[in-house]
Amino acid sequence: MADCETKRPKTFEQPVIQTLQMFIGESGCWLVVFFTYLYRRMARATSMTASQDIAYEPVETRNSEDAQIDDDTGELSGSQTLVDPTNVVAKPLVDGDELYGRKPMEGWSVALLALPAICDICGTTLMNVGLLFVAASIYQMTRGALVLFVGLFSVVFLKRNLNGWKWASLFIVVLGVAVVGLAGALEKKNAAPSLPGDTQPGGQPDLLIHRAIIVMRETLSALEAHTAAETVIGILMIAGAQIFTASQFVLEESIMEKYSMDPIQVVGWEGVFGFLVTLIGMGILHAAVGQTASGQGGYFDAREGFYEIFHNRNIAVSSVLIMISIG
Repeated sequence: MADCETKRPKTFEQPVIQTLQMFIGESGCWLVVFFTYLYRRMARATSMTASQDIAYEPVETRNSEDAQIDDDTGELSGSQTLVDPTNVVAKPLVDGDELYGRKPMEGWSVALLALPAICDICGTTLMNVGLLFVAASIYQMTRGALVLFVGLFSVVFLKRNLNGWKWASLFIVVLGVAVVGLAGALEKKNAAPSLPGDTQPGGQPDLLIHRAIIVMRETLSALEAHTAAETVIGILMIAGAQIFTASQFVLEESIMEKYSMDPIQVVGWEGVFGFLVTLIGMGILHAAVGQTASGQGGYFDAREGFYEIFHNRNIAVSSVLIMISIG
């Protein structure tokens, strides 16, 4: 954002606004629904116009004398057919929703989708905050803990059965996540460069000055780099966020077992509910903890976040691309 050429550049750190952008992208699914509706209406109108252009001709009928001749000879007329007892009208296939007792989601039942949307808000915001304290590679690997919580919640709440191989797979994934987290916490920072010739300052003024400069650089680097405590906090936040994400998946599956709706509309509704709840929560956080003790904008300063988006081209373009990719 600013001071890009210095040792302490100001970066864009607005986790709640990034969550808001995610729901704006999900709400964009309604554009697909709208254009699909227009396309179907145009296709239906075209097919009806084409059917009206078809010319119909009367079917030739036989006179009563020909029919009488057929009756006398015992032969079947052209208008008579043998009745095949196996040639019965097939019963239409039962709709999958009717087969499983699902009913259309409409009216107030749509509000149930606000529950997984709220879980998505908590999970995504926690992950965005945790990403501020760890490297992107550690962030991605820690998200692998999601499968464990989904598996546990599926067994507890949805009464699913997992065999031994699936439990072993979950254990291996969690073990890998633990190893990555441990590696991030124990990561050694870059050591200061040694003096030329591996000599130590022995009272010489030039070496003392050189050593003082190195110590100052070490101090600045330690302040800028993430400490082990910050890394652990970030990993715990990202891992904790997977609990909310797993709850979202389980809630969605539980709801969609009872109701039916086009998947793209489900995403669109969750985007609308998530956008409204995030906007309200953003205002509350801005009023409560938006400003730091020093008076500067913090992670939840909505005013500063929106100002940075609309006054920095790089952030504005990346935000639009993120919303498009999510939608």
